[in-house]
Amino acid sequence: MSAELQTRSERKHDDIMRAATQAFIDKGYEGASMDDIAGRAGVSKQTLYKHFSDKDRLFEEIVLATAGGVDRLVALVGAPLAESKDVAKDLTALARGMLAALLDEELLKLRRLVIANAGRAPKLGRAWYEQGFERVLTTLANAFEGLSNRGLLGPHDPLVAANHFVGMLLWIPLNEAMFTGELQKRTARNRDAVADAATEAFLRAYGSPPDA
Repeated sequence: MSAELQTRSERKHDDIMRAATQAFIDKGYEGASMDDIAGRAGVSKQTLYKHFSDKDRLFEEIVLATAGGVDRLVALVGAPLAESKDVAKDLTALARGMLAALLDEELLKLRRLVIANAGRAPKLGRAWYEQGFERVLTTLANAFEGLSNRGLLGPHDPLVAANHFVGMLLWIPLNEAMFTGELQKRTARNRDAVADAATEAFLRAYGSPPDA
């Protein structure tokens, strides 16, 4: 296959992925049909089935592609804290960045879809968690362990600390978004206030002990 044909094929693949994502968000897994997805993507059903053997496979690729997008968030977590000299400043910036990324409207809608289909596709839900959120927690735990070793955080179980930090960060805005569906209710300023409060509370619990 020529490079031109590969590019065309990849372009169609991306069009299908975008159309299917919107169809699943709009209608849910059960409501979205392959006919509808083909129409939205502007391709024939034959072309659609060339790229994806069935709706399950298409849904799986969309979900896992979203999980794979966590690489940017992992980079956001790891690098700044590894070199931090001002934990309060760098952790506050990290908290604000994480909250903005994790409250992305499309990501929240896909999260709802994954949860709604967890009983039908438990392995997919597990893969989405492991490749996405769990990777962030592990990276954050490693960063906290490094800060503790440098005396910039007190002694702690790093994974517990990571869970506490993310829990305080997400508890209010994520539950509000998931239960009410008002995904854009919080302004950037409100999100920053939540991030700042979570960081302050975390540092009160896990900050380095005062010099004796």
